[in-house]
Amino acid sequence: MTDLNQAAQQAATARTQNKRAFSIIWAVPIVALLIGGWLAVKAISEKGPTITITFVSGEGLEAGKTKIKYRDVEVGEIERITLNEDISRVVVIAKLVKGSEKYLTDKTKFWVVRARIRGGSVSGLGTVLSGAYISIDPDKTGKSTRTFTGLEVPPVITLGQPGRHFRLNTDNLGSLDIGAPVYYRQIQVGQVVGYGFGAEGKEVDIQLFIEAPYHAWVTENTRFWNASGIDVSLNAQGLKVNTQSMVSIVSGGIAFDVPNGTQPGKEAEDNTVFSLYPDRASIQEKIYTVRRSWMLLFDQSVRGLSVGAPVELHGIQIGEVVSLDLEYDAAMKNFYVPVVIAIEPERIRVSNGNDPMLPTADKSELMIKWLVEERGLRAQLKTGNLLTGQLMVNLEFHPAEAKVQLAHRDGYPLVPTMPGSLELLQESLTKIISRLEKVPFDEISAELQLVLQEARTTLKQIGGVAGTLTSETAPELQTTLVKLQQTLETLQGTVGVELQKTLVELQKSVGKDSPLNYNAQKTLEELSLTLRSLRELTSTLEQQPQSIVFGKEKEKETRE
Repeated sequence: MTDLNQAAQQAATARTQNKRAFSIIWAVPIVALLIGGWLAVKAISEKGPTITITFVSGEGLEAGKTKIKYRDVEVGEIERITLNEDISRVVVIAKLVKGSEKYLTDKTKFWVVRARIRGGSVSGLGTVLSGAYISIDPDKTGKSTRTFTGLEVPPVITLGQPGRHFRLNTDNLGSLDIGAPVYYRQIQVGQVVGYGFGAEGKEVDIQLFIEAPYHAWVTENTRFWNASGIDVSLNAQGLKVNTQSMVSIVSGGIAFDVPNGTQPGKEAEDNTVFSLYPDRASIQEKIYTVRRSWMLLFDQSVRGLSVGAPVELHGIQIGEVVSLDLEYDAAMKNFYVPVVIAIEPERIRVSNGNDPMLPTADKSELMIKWLVEERGLRAQLKTGNLLTGQLMVNLEFHPAEAKVQLAHRDGYPLVPTMPGSLELLQESLTKIISRLEKVPFDEISAELQLVLQEARTTLKQIGGVAGTLTSETAPELQTTLVKLQQTLETLQGTVGVELQKTLVELQKSVGKDSPLNYNAQKTLEELSLTLRSLRELTSTLEQQPQSIVFGKEKEKETRE
């Protein structure tokens, strides 16, 4: 016991200490937590938006490798590539850098950059070695979105470039494409940056970008035309060929200018809408607002007449053909071709006063009534082009024709028609042919054969008689002619001398101016004429003995 007590007395007294509220060992995880939270907040705050882009094909795209670039600067990367529910398109999920949110609108465009050859130019050759990438054309003017449809054809980037955009309306796109050049007096000043359908889908909307300072030349009176291919025209001045460049021939192009004689007007604003004309010649045509519709009724072939064919008056176009159909009249048992034409009265210039019948709508009925009933207005089909055989409608006045009352058909004034010159010619040729068919050419040919045969026989007989006459009769005739010549000379020598003596004695006895002397003188003159005729006869028979049968041959004139 003593030992235990001594041990208890010698043992140290226990002390009570208070527990600390915080241990320094917890500082390490707390600091790590703070750093991790800061990093997380920083990562979240610096994280860019995630977008979805759909493409038709995923050719050249790889998750984790393919980049998204703007002007060759990396602004994002593809994270995942999948297919949509109906596997019709490729869905690309990509992450962009922070700060790109304001550019992600419904007007922003994405497309895959690959090596391409288009419009005479080559692009994307760098992707042959580095691989394809997605390019972006940002636009912050639209509505914010995170879902996009990728373009299959790369657009033309114009963001930040000085210049202006313009829009063109046309019926069809033709050979135009994105990147097609825009010319001003054969110098390229812009290009096509896009196209699509109009609001109602009935026309094509083409977007242009004209670079500065050339955009100032686009004014309110500027007209654009399709400069694609080669424009060839054949007119009275000859053959004309017009083109802008080799690129426009291959891939198409657009040109613009102000029509001749027109003031440029004010400078056009951005996104001004213009019409696209088919060629340069069409921009020179004036625009008319007043149109009158008339109908023509033909009962003949209108082959060669088409919609758009000109309607002319005195050789000047005043309208065009709008429509033409084929109708069968069951009551008349005949076919007709109703042709509707549109007349533009503003094409006719009024001089020496103002005729209200031409431009106003309420007087148009009076005008056509007066032209048809009083002036004899008639419509004819005529050939407009001999090479192509295209027809046109020609309006002419025929006061001598029987007067008719103006009629109406389907709500249109009906202008009387008459056969054209071609139809009249065909009708005349038909009559001539029908008459020629009635001529018995076979009988006439047979009779001519008989006549020619008889003529040949007669000529042979005459030739035989002439030969006999020449060979048998010519020597005897020659002897007779010599004797006749001698007799005439003897007669002229003896009788002439005796008559001359008798005439001298008669003059002495009866007087120079007596009737007997006058009669004797006349007798002597007639005798001289007779002797001269006999000499001519003798000379002719000597030279042409066959003239007894064939008559005397006429002398041929040898005038040069």
